[in-house]
Amino acid sequence: MLIGIADLGIGNFAAMAKMLDQLGADSCRITDPAQIGEVDRLVLPGVGAFDYAARVLDEHGWRAPLIDTMAGDRMPVLAVCVGMQLLVDGSEEGVGRGLGWIPGRCRRLVPPVGSGLKVPHMGWSDITPTCDDPVIGTEPDQRFYFVHSFAVDCDTAHVTATFDYAGPKVAAVRKGRVWGVQFHPEKSHRFGLNLLRRFIDTPC
Repeated sequence: MLIGIADLGIGNFAAMAKMLDQLGADSCRITDPAQIGEVDRLVLPGVGAFDYAARVLDEHGWRAPLIDTMAGDRMPVLAVCVGMQLLVDGSEEGVGRGLGWIPGRCRRLVPPVGSGLKVPHMGWSDITPTCDDPVIGTEPDQRFYFVHSFAVDCDTAHVTATFDYAGPKVAAVRKGRVWGVQFHPEKSHRFGLNLLRRFIDTPC
């Protein structure tokens, strides 16, 4: 089994590759969307601004191959942080188009006055699974590392986990064999390793 890590210049390829290596998984860097057909699973990491990431999808020819891969149910896909945000239609951060795989938008985190909460939301947070999901799993007291100023707002039918930020916010989503996580499993130590192991173990 070969796991492709899409390197669009918007994510931390090295950190994700290191985590997969710890699990004994074979992974490779994908810099050309034509390489998607050569792997068994795909990871789409991302950091930074939504509009820049959306522009990269178009300028480097990733948009159509990614949509075809997801719509064709060709393989399990894991989208991380901004990668997850790209799964929806768009973001309040700008005017760029997402992939539209999950209907929804990214909304700015706005902490209530006097709450002491800060933006960006940065650090460790517990997640609460909202359904029985093979990637989120049933491991108790899961904690993951977050760094973000926007969060996905979508139908609860696609939400697999939440975190608390003055109320529940979306931590993870799923549609078909496409999973998205707002947090960084590659920075989340044993919880991240366990989640990536479950992603690897999902049936092709």
